[in-house]
Amino acid sequence: MSSYVTKAVIPAAGLGTRFLPATKAMPKEMLPVVDKPAIQYVVEEAVGAGLHDVLLVTGRNKNALENHFDRNTELEDTLARKGDLDRLEKVNQSTALADMHYVRQGDPKGLGHAVLRAKMHIGHEPFAVLLGDDIIDARDPLLSRMLEVQQQLNTTVVALLEVDPSQIHLYGAAAVVETDEDDVVRITGLVEKPDRASAPSNYAVIGRYVLRPEIFDILEKTEPGKGGEIQLTDALQGLATAPDWTGGVHGVVFSGRRYDTGDRLDYIKAIVQLAAARDDLGKDLVPWLREFTAAEGAQDAPAVDAQAPNAQAPAAPAKPAVPVKPAAPPEPAVATAPAADRSPRKRDLVPVAGA
Repeated sequence: MSSYVTKAVIPAAGLGTRFLPATKAMPKEMLPVVDKPAIQYVVEEAVGAGLHDVLLVTGRNKNALENHFDRNTELEDTLARKGDLDRLEKVNQSTALADMHYVRQGDPKGLGHAVLRAKMHIGHEPFAVLLGDDIIDARDPLLSRMLEVQQQLNTTVVALLEVDPSQIHLYGAAAVVETDEDDVVRITGLVEKPDRASAPSNYAVIGRYVLRPEIFDILEKTEPGKGGEIQLTDALQGLATAPDWTGGVHGVVFSGRRYDTGDRLDYIKAIVQLAAARDDLGKDLVPWLREFTAAEGAQDAPAVDAQAPNAQAPAAPAKPAVPVKPAAPPEPAVATAPAADRSPRKRDLVPVAGA
């Protein structure tokens, strides 16, 4: 008999080196996405799926995470005296969002080790893991679907995303078998960051998991893998090939909007897309974006036109026409005619190539 999932674990101990120097003194999870830190979106996703007991696995210099989800009485009193009730409500929202707990990872031994640090808090029940770098758009719910599959099959569930084969080396890759449901597959094997040639598929593991408690026993016996770290993917491989009574591993194939806030470009895209979708910002932001991209296109246009003289290079023979000699007239006739013939052909080829 399966147990209902009530707890979520969010590993948040990483150093955030890709965002240095911004993350030198500030946790990467506190980087703002519009007007909320990235970590708040992840906690809100867990709460939205019904998981109010949230454990953050943190590290050194991560005190700002605890402060964000705690009360700030001085700030609250100041806003209340000013009558700034809208901002006061936003401040109080993160305080009352969930029942927050914290544990230090200690040595940075990888994602598998971070999950293992949650063992005492979780006990003997299934639980969700949400990576702090991944924001799933609230308009495309994923975790609630994973919880539903876990309850139905009493299994471990992993979120999968189809990626371009050239990008699979950035993820854990899953070997899968189809099931009766379009968005659910059975996972028969997992490989951590394989090269393109050895990848079992282009189904990439992304940062959402619903794990059975047996994962802890496997993690305790898992040897360090790539990078000298204990990889969660390696432990999931053990579950995927374990006896049927363990429930195996299934994947929910996600096709919605996801933002990797651990990548600088995706982080910027997340801010733009989430802001554009908001009623208070989108109506002004979207027209400005159109103007900005149009202006950027106009600035690029001279660079394209600057190459046009190369196509008109035959006009250069006009120089020999300066000396008034009998030889001068034939030169324009010889040089101009071919130029006139060649130029239209080049213009005719452009639409065909772009068609």
